[in-house]
Amino acid sequence: MRRTARLLTGTALAVTAAGLAAAPAYGGEGAGRLEVYPSTVIPGDNVSVNTGACGADGAATGDASAVGAGRFALAPSAHEHDAIGQFEVPPSAQPGTYEIVARCEENDERVTGDLVVALTATRDHTVPRGSVKTGVGGGLGADPVRTAAGVAALAVAAAGGTWLLHRRARGEGI
Repeated sequence: MRRTARLLTGTALAVTAAGLAAAPAYGGEGAGRLEVYPSTVIPGDNVSVNTGACGADGAATGDASAVGAGRFALAPSAHEHDAIGQFEVPPSAQPGTYEIVARCEENDERVTGDLVVALTATRDHTVPRGSVKTGVGGGLGADPVRTAAGVAALAVAAAGGTWLLHRRARGEGI
């Protein structure tokens, strides 16, 4: 009984230590940095920014003057401890990488994120081609050569199995 108790206690301590080591620090994903979405835009696009660095109040003032958009407000969002804001990239913005800054009102922490301005949209949509290689069949159409080879392999296997069962039934052995 003591051995079992020691084993269970040791296992519980090991699991607890592993959980604490793997747990993220307080503040969530956006803590300590300013997330910019989308991170690559063309002039005239709207940009959203958020951060988890501003504490429970979640209010901050953003500065996108580097790209020519000026100051904007970040307000508490539906996610606990997150502040979110938006601004529009001016149509006159030049291509390049710009630093967007936000300063939290509660703790005066400064967080930054990068915004890339491009002349053309980099959102390219690729259309999938071919079949899904799952071994069960194609997702976008059948390949007649592979289908014929599969049917032939199944026919050979069925004929061979039937021949072996027929020999066994007659007592000739295998």
